[in-house]
Amino acid sequence: MFEKKIYRSDMVRCVLCSDAPCTKACGKIDPARLLRSIWFDNENTAACRFPAENPCAECSAPCEAACVRAGQVPVRALMMRLHDEIKQELEIELPASEERLRTQMCGIPLENPFLLSSSVVASTYDMCARAFEAGWAGAAFKTICSMDIHEASPRFSAITGADGTMIGFKNIEQLSDHSVAENMEIFRRLKEKYPSKFILASIMGQDEAEWEQLSRLCEENGADAIELNFSCPNMAEGGLGSDIGQVPELVERFTAAAKRGAKIPVLAKLTPNVARMSPAAEAAMRGGADGIAAINTIKSIIDINRHTYVSAPAVHGMSAVGGYSGNAVKPIALRFIAELGQNPALSGMHVSAMGGIENWSDAVEYLMLGAGSVQVTTAVMQYGYRIIEDLKSGLNYYLAEKGFDSVEQIRGVALDTVSETTDVLERDTVIFPKFHRDKCIGCGRCSVSCADGGHQAIRMSEDRRPVLDGKKCVGCHLCVLVCPQRAITSSRKRILKKQM
Repeated sequence: MFEKKIYRSDMVRCVLCSDAPCTKACGKIDPARLLRSIWFDNENTAACRFPAENPCAECSAPCEAACVRAGQVPVRALMMRLHDEIKQELEIELPASEERLRTQMCGIPLENPFLLSSSVVASTYDMCARAFEAGWAGAAFKTICSMDIHEASPRFSAITGADGTMIGFKNIEQLSDHSVAENMEIFRRLKEKYPSKFILASIMGQDEAEWEQLSRLCEENGADAIELNFSCPNMAEGGLGSDIGQVPELVERFTAAAKRGAKIPVLAKLTPNVARMSPAAEAAMRGGADGIAAINTIKSIIDINRHTYVSAPAVHGMSAVGGYSGNAVKPIALRFIAELGQNPALSGMHVSAMGGIENWSDAVEYLMLGAGSVQVTTAVMQYGYRIIEDLKSGLNYYLAEKGFDSVEQIRGVALDTVSETTDVLERDTVIFPKFHRDKCIGCGRCSVSCADGGHQAIRMSEDRRPVLDGKKCVGCHLCVLVCPQRAITSSRKRILKKQM
């Protein structure tokens, strides 16, 4: 049976407007809010919020006419699917409480596991205040330093998908351009106004004395914990940032210096620009770290201009290696989080994970690999602080649906299923694909991919429907992945005969 689901591709050309005209035109429901939930893989929560009596059934769809892309977004059809398909198969109602989202970082309470990561999205009082009001549990403030920061312009570039959204994001941005004193004033104001919100103070020193001094100042001015930036790829000159994170001895030394300056918890933020993260993580633990934050951005070069020969972002005819983030880096980040979670030497260390988190489902994957909290930047830069609504409600609904009482109950549950090598995998069965003819449109993409990238096991019939040759099929499931209609799923198994 097919899972009832609405995908981003079903929304066609919706741009997730601010102050959306579709909602203003409706007057009965908030279609913009529901569309955002669909976009962020949260259609179950959207369906829960949809009225029992469908207001769209006899509607002339003024929302579609009012759309900034008038007539291009099937708002009414999407709302009808929420009511007629998704809502009818819901197993539970919308949870009345968010209590199950409560967790902790190094023993300090968090309202939920979602924090802003250290970046431009958490760089001023006003920004953090608006994020806290929106529902974020806390923020890793943009890295504080005593250096003179003067940014380049432009400093962002991206790889985009067919719908125009950012798949991968590159930045050449550096650290906070506010003085240490200015940032300490921000901490005091935030803690006075929002005492229950978590302030994770990211710092970068130039020597042991400065790591210790910055750590002490952050504690004195209201920070709940400190994050040591051993990983910024844009501050490597002079042996800072990711240059430190690649040398375990330096990680240990500067962690110890920061611990001398403060009694609050200290997390080491580590670089992914290494083969393995465990040596640096273990060094941080020896230095006294209470937790690990990972991953920071990955060193990258993107978009060489074919006419100017300059990579993006281009700054007066030059560019630089920069940090890559966004949903494209999530598989790499998950690999490092799994490595940390499976390392017995790091048992008990809090892991605050980040890397390509856009929706609640992304966050669940990190939690299942051992993370205790998650941090977000690139998705906020693209969609705004408002994504916290779907992060929280989606995770809350998932936990309730599965019968979990807390975030802690899913932490690390997937670690035993992950191996660093493929040697442990069972290889004596083939799982065939199953073609769902009611969804198939006869495009033939499956047969093309199988012929040219697989094992020539699919042919198209005279009525343009795929036919499987079970003798040739090896169960790779390339066809499942390329089908634009999602009309192919897993089917029966074939047990291979073992060689005698």
